[in-house]
Amino acid sequence: MMKRKRFWGIFLFVITAILLVGCSGETTTSEPTDTEQNSTGSEADKNLTIAIGADMVTFDIHDHNNTSTEAIHVNMFNYLFKKDENGEIHPELVEEFNIIDDLTVEMKLKEGVTFHNGDPLTSEDVKFTLERVATDDKLKEYPNYKQIKEVQIVDDLTFKVITHAPEPSLFHRLSRLGSGILPKKYIDENGWDHFLSNPVGTGPYQFKEWVRDDHITLVPYDNYYDGKVEEWEEVVFRVIPENSTRVSELLTGGVDIAVNIPPADWERVNSNEGTSIVQEVSNRVIMLILRSTEGLPTADVRVRQALDYAIDDGALVNNVLQGGAVPTTTMVGPGNFGHNPDLYETYNYDVEKAKELLAQAGYEDGFEMTLQAPRGRYLQDAEVAEMIAGMLAAINVKVNVEFLEWSNFVEMRNANENKEAYLLGLGNSMFDGAYSVDWYRAERYAGHTDYKNDQIEELLAASASNMNPEERAKQIQEISTIAAEDLPFINLYQEKINIGISDSVDFDPTPDEMLYAPSITSK
Repeated sequence: MMKRKRFWGIFLFVITAILLVGCSGETTTSEPTDTEQNSTGSEADKNLTIAIGADMVTFDIHDHNNTSTEAIHVNMFNYLFKKDENGEIHPELVEEFNIIDDLTVEMKLKEGVTFHNGDPLTSEDVKFTLERVATDDKLKEYPNYKQIKEVQIVDDLTFKVITHAPEPSLFHRLSRLGSGILPKKYIDENGWDHFLSNPVGTGPYQFKEWVRDDHITLVPYDNYYDGKVEEWEEVVFRVIPENSTRVSELLTGGVDIAVNIPPADWERVNSNEGTSIVQEVSNRVIMLILRSTEGLPTADVRVRQALDYAIDDGALVNNVLQGGAVPTTTMVGPGNFGHNPDLYETYNYDVEKAKELLAQAGYEDGFEMTLQAPRGRYLQDAEVAEMIAGMLAAINVKVNVEFLEWSNFVEMRNANENKEAYLLGLGNSMFDGAYSVDWYRAERYAGHTDYKNDQIEELLAASASNMNPEERAKQIQEISTIAAEDLPFINLYQEKINIGISDSVDFDPTPDEMLYAPSITSK
C-alpha cells in the first residue's frame, strides 16, 4: 500500500488523505443528428460504443446514488470541483475561490460557460442546484449536501456557499455529481418532467436519445467551454445485462468497450486478436445489507455475526471471482480519507463459531431468509449470491435468492421493500470515508435497515464538523471498527474493475469507475 500526504495551502487546515488509490421500447430523444448509433469507434465515422451491464436510473442527478448512472452523467454535467487522476481536488466550473471562514467559501465561475440549450451559466444556477439538493430530503443525494445552509449570490458569476456548521468534507462534496449544475431558467420555463426527458448540462457531450433498457446516445456539444471534443462524433452506451452477450459483442466488434467481464472470459478476451482486458482496483465494496428490524432474526447481532462467520470471503474472491477482488471488513478502502488498514485484506470465517452464535441467539435449528440480488450489475453478482446461499446452508440457514433486474432492484430499495438481506455494491466517488460510514446513520435508513448504534451516532455527529483532519480520520476509523463487530452490513470484498477493450481504443479505467468519453481516445 502506498501512502502520500498532500498539503493545500488554500485551506485553513490540512487535508490528509491515504491514496492507493432487454428493450422496453420507451424512447426519449433530443433533436436528431445525422449519425447512426450502431457503429463502433473502429469505423470511419468515429463512433464510440460502450457495453454496460445495467441501464441508467434517471437523469435527475440528485436522486440516485448509482455509480453506473453517474458514469454516464459525468459526460453531460460539469462539477464545481473535480478530482484528477491522482485524487487531488481542483476547480472545474469554478475559476477561483477564497475560504472566508469555517462556514463560508466565496467562489467565482469561469466566464463563457453555457448549457447545451445556449443559456449562460450563472450564480443563479448554482444557487438553484445546491439549495435544491441541500433542502429536499426526498432526494437520494440530500444526506451528502444537507450540510449546505444557503448559497448567496454576489453577482452573475460570484457566489458564497455557506454551511450550517464547519464542514471538513465540503470540497469533496462539491466534486461529486450533486454539484453538477442544473439549468434554472430552462427548468423554470419548461418544467422538471421536460428536463428529465430532454436534459441539458454544461458538459462536453449533450443528450441525443435514451431507449430504456437498450441504449443511451450522446453527441459532442459544439460550444463546450473547454473546446468541442473532436475524438468521437457519437458516444453510445448499450445496455447488455448478460455477461456472455457483452463478451460476444466485444469479440465481434459490436462494441469498443465492455464493462464487468467475468473471470471465465478474461483469457478468451486477451487471446482474441484485437481485444484485451484492462484492470484497476475500484473504490466499490460489495456487501450484504441486513435488516435490523425488530422481530427478524437479523435484528440480533449474534445472528448477523453468525452469517458473517459462515461466509467464506476468500472462496468468493478466489473461486467465483478468480482473484478479481480483495476481502475486506470495512467500507472505507485504501485511497479514502479515514481508511483503517487493519480492517482491509481480512475476513471472518469459522463455521463452528457461526453455529454457536446461532444457538446462543435461539436459532440452533436455523431459520429461513430471503437474499435479494441484482443480476449483471456487479462482477459475477448472481454467482456470488448463489454461493453465499450455499455457504449459509451449512449452518442451517435456508436462503431464498430473489434475483431482480437492476431497475426493479432500485425500485425495491427505494420502496423499502428489502427483506432480511440484499447484495449491494457501494462506491465512493468522494474518496472521503465520511460518505461511506454515513450509511450507518439511523435517521438515514429508518424503515429500511432500522439499524442504530448510539456510539456510532455520537461519532458521526462529532466527525461531521471536526476540522482537525487527524482527529476526524480516527473518528471514521473507530466507526468502521465498531461496525465490523456490530455488522449492520456484512462487507465481503472490494471489487476490481475488469473491462474489455478493443485495440482500436485507448482507455485506462479509474477507481471511481467513470466512463468519461473525452479521456478515451482512438488509435
